[in-house]
Amino acid sequence: MPDGQRPRPQPTPETKHFWEGTRAGELRLQRCDSCAKTYFPPRPFCPGCASRAVSVFRASGKARLYSYVIHHRPVPGFTPPYAIAVVELDEGPRMMTNIVECPQTPEALQLDMALEVAFEKIDDEITLPLFRPAKG
Repeated sequence: MPDGQRPRPQPTPETKHFWEGTRAGELRLQRCDSCAKTYFPPRPFCPGCASRAVSVFRASGKARLYSYVIHHRPVPGFTPPYAIAVVELDEGPRMMTNIVECPQTPEALQLDMALEVAFEKIDDEITLPLFRPAKG
């Protein structure tokens, strides 16, 4: 990781569909074909029933702020203060992310606030799914 850049995720065969989706401007999740559980992070089997019959689908990109902490210390690739958040996607799973396009204060970051995905291109291979306050 070059100095001053944020850590770069390392795609694996199990996460390839997810990173291909973010590059295409899509948030992709997996759903079990056996028990219908939708889950994140990506894996080759259902965490609910262990079935390997899983499908990938395009998620809505809508979420609610579930939890967060505002980080104030300098970390390479981040300008403090910044929110480290857990969002609950409309499809059910939760994911860790950052909140952008919003003041990084407790007054602005209200739990259960409506959010939408916003993609940030890091390089030709990695585009990060971040979340911002919903516009509509």
